[in-house]
Amino acid sequence: MREAAGRGEAADRAPGTRTTRPDPAFGVTRPDPVSGGVGPDPGSAGIGPDPDPGRAAAEHALLPLRSALHAEGLSLGVARAGEPQACPAGPGERELAAAMPPPRRRDFLAGRLAARRALAGPGDPVPEILRDGRRPRFPAGRVGSISHSGGLAVALAASLTRFHAVGCDLELRELPLESAHIVLGPDERTWTDGTPAPTAARRLLAAFSAKEAAFKAFAALLPAGRAPTTLLAIEARPVPGGFRARPRALPGHVLDVRVRPAGPGVFSWAAAPVVRRPDGTTTPWR
Repeated sequence: MREAAGRGEAADRAPGTRTTRPDPAFGVTRPDPVSGGVGPDPGSAGIGPDPDPGRAAAEHALLPLRSALHAEGLSLGVARAGEPQACPAGPGERELAAAMPPPRRRDFLAGRLAARRALAGPGDPVPEILRDGRRPRFPAGRVGSISHSGGLAVALAASLTRFHAVGCDLELRELPLESAHIVLGPDERTWTDGTPAPTAARRLLAAFSAKEAAFKAFAALLPAGRAPTTLLAIEARPVPGGFRARPRALPGHVLDVRVRPAGPGVFSWAAAPVVRRPDGTTTPWR
């Protein structure tokens, strides 16, 4: 779900409970294997088992991704809505949260906690994470993205020296097939049209999540007026492990989006790496 991508920090809007699984043959694969098993988020010790089986399964699937993402220069933070630690980090966050209805406030605070966990380093205090317009404002020198769905929040963070921008999206709830027309362009509707409903639902959710992640990254990468303003303005093509996304109006700007199963749903992320040329300059995005 989107956490501020130029269209507001919207609450979850996909109704229902997802019961289907992501489609391994449609750009969605299992997480990269990592050693060490699955443990709780370092900041969440002591909060006990999660009574929500879907959310617990998603958290169980997300945590092993940490090692693989860390190897690529990305840090993952995970938090549950309602955790004791999910509280404002200062007066600015407190003011933002106070203006929200309770369900939205819980998601907002869980998202900020997930972001602080993604940003945290040994002995490094993490300041408040406020807003630039409607996007989260990460500390100087860092880029990041926040998402939440079904009472679970995730965040990715990275150094600006390694990435121009990142975008992530978590979806734990099924998207009704009737909404495909706001996600998929006419050239993409063949993915779901004439396909059995369970398969079509898996494909739609994967494409929706991938486009949401790309939408956030493009919003940070491109100037206002050039970044996509709707999901239909993004073209996505399935590739092994996810999708290749580009703004339809700027086809030369390409992002690879990876999609992984997360319990009853999916987790997607896109990252625009800084590529250094032999002369020491870096690849521009704007």
